[in-house]
Amino acid sequence: MDIIFIEQLVIFTTIGIYDWEQKIKQKLIIDVEMIWDTQLSKNKNNIDNYLNYSEVSEAILTYLNNNHFLLIEKVAEEVASLLMNRFNSPGVYIKVSKPNAIAQAKQVGIKIKRGVIIDDH
Repeated sequence: MDIIFIEQLVIFTTIGIYDWEQKIKQKLIIDVEMIWDTQLSKNKNNIDNYLNYSEVSEAILTYLNNNHFLLIEKVAEEVASLLMNRFNSPGVYIKVSKPNAIAQAKQVGIKIKRGVIIDDH
């Protein structure tokens, strides 16, 4: 098994528990790692047998643009579920960061692992 990754995917979405947060878009940064078996393809030159980074990114961006969230924990859970179901990934690592949520910190966030996990990660 291999890990396909996308780092620092930037999205502006409605996120937060306060009333004022529900009226604006805020920046989130998403890091994704997906378990993927690149050895499954019998025809190594057929790109249709591989995971398309653009499709993965677009799926995340579209989903987060079209929904509202109270917590980054929910964002992480829903992105994990989306990727595992839509792209048939047996396991994912998701990191969601919310920059400037705390004045004294560069960013806050959550990291989750779902599904099959590679031990050395």
